[in-house]
This record gives sequence, C-alpha cells and structure tokens, in this order.
Amino acid sequence: MAQIAEVIQYEGDNSTFIWKHPCEDFNSLTQLIVHESQEAIFFMNGQALDLFGAGRYTLETENIPLIGRFLNRVTGDRTPFHCEVYFINKTEQMSIKWGTDSKVQYIEPTYGFPLSIGASGEMSLRVEDSRKLLIKLVGTEKSLGQQQLVSLFRAFLMTRVKTYIAQVIKNNKINIFEIDENLTTFSEHLHGMLVPDFADYGVSLERFFVMNIVKPDGERQYEKFKELHFRQYADIAEAKLRQQTDIIYAQTEAQKVVIDSQAQAAKRAQEGYTYAQERGFDVAGQVASNEAVGQFTNMGVGLGTMMGVGGAVGGIVGGAVNSAIGGAAVQRSTQPGAAVCPSCGAMVPDGAKFCLECGSKIESVPQGMIVCPDCGKTVVKGKFCLECGHKFTNSCPNCGKDVPDEAKFCLECGEKL
Repeated sequence: MAQIAEVIQYEGDNSTFIWKHPCEDFNSLTQLIVHESQEAIFFMNGQALDLFGAGRYTLETENIPLIGRFLNRVTGDRTPFHCEVYFINKTEQMSIKWGTDSKVQYIEPTYGFPLSIGASGEMSLRVEDSRKLLIKLVGTEKSLGQQQLVSLFRAFLMTRVKTYIAQVIKNNKINIFEIDENLTTFSEHLHGMLVPDFADYGVSLERFFVMNIVKPDGERQYEKFKELHFRQYADIAEAKLRQQTDIIYAQTEAQKVVIDSQAQAAKRAQEGYTYAQERGFDVAGQVASNEAVGQFTNMGVGLGTMMGVGGAVGGIVGGAVNSAIGGAAVQRSTQPGAAVCPSCGAMVPDGAKFCLECGSKIESVPQGMIVCPDCGKTVVKGKFCLECGHKFTNSCPNCGKDVPDEAKFCLECGEKL
C-alpha cells in the first residue's frame, strides 16, 4: 500500500502557474498548507472537487464535504483515500516575452503607402479562475510553467495581436515615423483588446507592453517617405531660425541707429547747435561751393524767402548763403589778375589775351591791381576806382549789404533792387 502523506504543501517555484503534488494517497488526518497568493484544488475520479484558499487545513469531513462522500464511514472517516491535489500560483508573473512571428502588413494611415512591420515586448499574467484554467489547459499535466503557457497561447496570441496592431494603428492614425513616441498609448489599446481573450481561459492579462517596433529600414519606398516626413520638420525649423536671425539683425540695426543718433545729439549739444541748424549749414555749404553767380541771382527770391522763414534756422542759413554768394561775386569781379576789356568793358577770363566780346587785346593786370570797368584804368584793388570813383561793388539801399552787380533782390533782407 502506498505511503499516506501527512502534510500537503506547494513545493514548486514562482515561475510555475500550476503544480501537481506528487503524493495521491491521503486520509482524514492529513494536513494541507496553502500559502498566500495560492489555491489548492482536489481532483477525484476526474472531477474538480474542493478548493482551498490560503491557510492550514486538516482534511476532515467538514473541510472536504465533496471528497467526504467517498470516505469509508465504517472506519470513522480515517480510511485512506486516493485523489490528486493541484496547487495554483496566483501571483502576477511578469517579464513574459512575446513577439510577432511574421510581419504585420497594413496601409500607413498618414501617407497611404503599404507597410510591413514587426512588434515585440513583454506581458504579465495572473491566474484569475483556477478551475477554468485547470480544466481547459492543464488536464492531466503535472505542471504548467511560463514557457508552456506562452506556447499554448502562442497561436491565438499571434493571430489576435497582429490583427489588433493593424486596427489600432488605423483607428488612431498613428504615424509610423512617430510610433515610438506613442508606444504607451499603443500598448494600452492592445492590452484592452486582449484582456477578454485571456479571460476565456481563466487567465488575467495584467499588463501588456509593446517595447519594439521592427520597421522596414532600407526599403526604398519606406526611406522615401521617411525623408519626406523629417524634411518638413527640418524646413520648418530652418524657417523659424531664419526668421529669428532676421529679427535679431533688424533689432541690432535699429539699436545702432539709436546709439548713433544719441551720439550725434550729444555732439551737437556740446558744440551748441541743433539738428535743424546742422542741416542749414549743409545747405549753405553746398550753395557756397557753387561758383555760378547767375545761379545765385536766379535763386535770390527763394533764398530770401528761406531767410525770412524758419526763425533761427532761416537766419543761419541766410547768413551763410549771403556770405558765400557775396564772396563769390566779389571774387569774380575783383579776383587778382582778372581783366576788363578797355574797349567794351566786358569781363574776360583770367589769363585771356583778347576780349571774348569785341576781340580787343587785353593787357595783363599786375598782382593787387584791378581794371576799372568804367574808365578802363588799371588801379589798386579796392572798393572804388582811384581815377573815376566808380564803385566796384553794389550795396542794398535798405540794409547796406553788398550784392552782386546783376542781382535783382538783396540776399540779406530780400529788398528788390
């Protein structure tokens, strides 16, 4: 007769889901020990009978009502009996690897080109319904470990996973080039879809992780759309950088203008004039550099108006222009070596030997002398001719300032001559 076990307890490892106790002969005095996160099920005559949770039990009639029916009442329920005891490990077993056995083919939702990918990751399982798992999967096996369970689930898992992967990508429009940043959401969707499939076998799919997506790197069509996808981000980044650079350049130029204006303003303040006065000096300088007396006289009215309007600016500009025009006119009529034709009185260029008007011979004029246009005598340069008293320069009857011979208005006060 087989030895009767006195104590029944789990003796497997933590990677085992279901473990069958090697002893199958017990009596009503046998002790049963079930640890936390475990369950024990008694099998007799091919039927799953009593189920025990965590605790210590004596196999008395009260504890095993279903098995008790088979005990010999004549012997006081101490008769040995034959049955099988299965321990179910209900801890969550993690890091169970999974992976597609072939590529998943689908149409990429963003760019619409056919694509084949693979996927792999890890999952964690826990026994939810001990009876269902024991009856549907274990049968007469002595144990069921992780690898055995994955092997049993492999066929339906591969079919479901590949179908669900294509559906999740399509329904959520997940871009293949951005799928890595969506692995958490991707995993959650697949987990929710797989839970009912595992529950049919009494197993709870606690967690499901997609850890790696195998992309068709090197494939011509895939690389073409990959370059197109990332190029658009590069173009946007380049445009933003160029815009920021242009803004910085414009701000720098504007700051330069401000600094330069402040420096010029400080310089004007130190030298005692304003920007308007500086502009007046510039205009006067340009006028003074022009030696065409005819142009000065034609500008007489306009310059006179300019001198009468504009307050201080008009006065400064007018004075500068008068000085320039008066000096130019006097220089033109009294410059050293200038000649006047003794026959017709016309002015002739410096160094000319004959008059341009009448053709008379022109005598050279010594340094510091001038030819009087009225009497034709060569006299010492001054304001009046020493021979006839002819005044070499005209003056304004209103303000007394010298004006050019042909001027129609005074350049100082604007008086009509």
